[in-house]
Amino acid sequence: QVQLVESGGGLVQAGGSLRLSCAASRSIDSLNVMGWYRQAPGKQRELVASITSGGTPNYVESVKGRFTISRDNTKSTVYLQMNSLKPEDTAVYYCRCYSTRYTYWGQGTQVTVSS
Repeated sequence: QVQLVESGGGLVQAGGSLRLSCAASRSIDSLNVMGWYRQAPGKQRELVASITSGGTPNYVESVKGRFTISRDNTKSTVYLQMNSLKPEDTAVYYCRCYSTRYTYWGQGTQVTVSS
């Protein structure tokens, strides 16, 4: 069983930056999509950004121009660079790795942006 371990969350002031990382517990094939989701209190989990095995990114409109997703296939790791953070970005952030054969979720990391 593969575990995804997130790190990098924390408390930051509005306008600040954080970098999230998500690493697989063992090497997995790179033919998958890796993504970041978030869930704020009382809201549904939403996709924030995803990236294909070939490196094509996709972003939710609210983070375009502020967040950058990247991946290192040699390390089975995905990153989320978050700049110009806003209070509405406050949520638990989860990473996900999936293909037609499997789906794995991380345990989540809290991001809190103070105004």
